[in-house]
Amino acid sequence: MDPELLEDAIKDRISKMGRKPKAIIPVALYGMPYRIDRIMEIANSYEIPVIEDAAEGFGSRFNGQVLGTFGKYGVLSFNGNKMITTSGGGALITANEDEWREIMMYATQYRESYPYYQHEKIGFNYRMSNICAGIGRGQMTVADEHIAHHKHVQKMYEELLEDVSGIHVHAQPATGEYDSNYWLCTITIDPEVKIKGQENAYKTIVQGAVGGAAGVIHVADSATTDCQPNDNVEALRVFMDAAGIEARPLWKPMHKQPCYKDAPAYLSGVSEAMFKVGMCLPAGPYVSDEDVRYIVETIKSAIVG
Repeated sequence: MDPELLEDAIKDRISKMGRKPKAIIPVALYGMPYRIDRIMEIANSYEIPVIEDAAEGFGSRFNGQVLGTFGKYGVLSFNGNKMITTSGGGALITANEDEWREIMMYATQYRESYPYYQHEKIGFNYRMSNICAGIGRGQMTVADEHIAHHKHVQKMYEELLEDVSGIHVHAQPATGEYDSNYWLCTITIDPEVKIKGQENAYKTIVQGAVGGAAGVIHVADSATTDCQPNDNVEALRVFMDAAGIEARPLWKPMHKQPCYKDAPAYLSGVSEAMFKVGMCLPAGPYVSDEDVRYIVETIKSAIVG
């Protein structure tokens, strides 16, 4: 989230709609901390609550403080591909006990304290099962180990890809405030880099899972859209897939998702530019040093010339 665009958006909503946004939701993409100091400064000046989406940022810190603990609420994910997992579900963080009780009321059908079911508000059934919670408690014992491993894998990618022309490993700023968990390690590929099989990019419609995503239900009419990664990025993904390596593009910008095509957007062009050249590489706790070396050698062998 660009803090300057955030303030522009707030001012624009007030000007056009006569009211402020109800909340600000920064997202820790790939585990990288957002500029939460500036975001909180803006949010406080307009008295807008911040809900931190730290789903990918479990254990990441900004100025030594864990993400999810700056705003009014923090949200974590324990999905199967996150830093720790309960197989599904997540957690909500709040420092206010009264707010916690109200949240838990909504999460447990808003049932009042009577010997029969009485509901003064409409609640939901959003509780995690005790079995999943038990798995999560066990996972907490290896959380620090998992975070350390992701950082180790990131360092290996940085070192092994340092001299590969046209391939750049995305790292956190060296200013000292950022401490990413590197949930996913990401690279960018210069447009002029040529990849084996690039001439066949986007000629086949995807019909299976890509990068751990669920299988495709609706098969598209075309393999291309008006906003997609460059041909060399797609060619490298296909090349790596054939080598048994699961990779995926960066997340497609939300304003380019068809379901949000009519939503107002406040843009700098960065998200679209990164989507065209970016790729996520494996970084999980079962990715060994040997795996990283194999992934890097596969990338090198995919480059033409």
